[in-house]
Amino acid sequence: MAKIVAVVAIPGVQLLDVSGPLDVFAQANVEAGREFYALKVIACQRGPIVTSSGARLLPDEVAGECAERIDTLLVAGAPNAGKMALPAHLLKWLRTTAKRSRRYGSICTGAFLLAETGLLDGRRVTTHWAVAADLARTYPTLQIDEDALYVRDGKLRTAAGVTAGLDLALALVEEDLGRPIAKRVAGQLVMYFKRPGGQLQFSRKGETRPLGRAALQEAQRWVAASPDLDHSIASLAKRAGLSPRHFARLFHAEVGITPAAWVETARVSAARTLLESGHDTPKLVASKCGFANADMLRRSFKKHVGVTPAEYRKQHVPNSGRR
Repeated sequence: MAKIVAVVAIPGVQLLDVSGPLDVFAQANVEAGREFYALKVIACQRGPIVTSSGARLLPDEVAGECAERIDTLLVAGAPNAGKMALPAHLLKWLRTTAKRSRRYGSICTGAFLLAETGLLDGRRVTTHWAVAADLARTYPTLQIDEDALYVRDGKLRTAAGVTAGLDLALALVEEDLGRPIAKRVAGQLVMYFKRPGGQLQFSRKGETRPLGRAALQEAQRWVAASPDLDHSIASLAKRAGLSPRHFARLFHAEVGITPAAWVETARVSAARTLLESGHDTPKLVASKCGFANADMLRRSFKKHVGVTPAEYRKQHVPNSGRR
């Protein structure tokens, strides 16, 4: 019998969180030459589901009325998922159905909805980088990997933002039907079989912005405007009119990180902007952003962004690999 894959869609759901994974499973059926997966969209209540884009989905079933055993249960996300209060009957159904299924998980902000059931307590998960901190504050027992595109923890599977739902679905196809079929699915859908790097490369969370009192902010703006200059603690302290020791102590207290860490982050941010323009090589970017050499840039960039400068430029600038 076909394995039932059910995607739970709440009102305001992001359409691609639902349709993306389902298309991957549907293509897997084509490549396998049989209906390995039976696909369902499950709603919280009767009637069409209005998505965040305004498009309407007609669900196959309503939670609580699905008689067949669900093999893979996925909860799709919505822009306001973190603030949504789910009805008690839906939470109970999710909790019961997930425990009975072979595997279960969430896509994007669907992690908030699944976390509300208690099923994620103490588990390793991921979600969209922009809401990872909110998820951690709301559910402090969760172990959140902010960089991962998807995470596997026992029978639990969680995916990062939107298109990472396709990455997760493809990984599930590989689990079930093997790598050759999963690779053919990726080829037909023109997607990476294994996407390089994690979601930090798409995140702007690490971008620097001035914080603290006026003297500290002025020093930060100076770094951001001229990342190639000397930005030692002594130099920054002089700019702020403070002693190096007092400056370092004050900076850490009001900004939350050391001056050196802030400078490194600002330089990586400047490097991202230059690499996205596609005009400069990593070696020239390193020089313009205050790194001693391309290797130093590479190490800092990989730490903050998750990929190398060359990989980043290739992904953001068409045909950059031909230069």
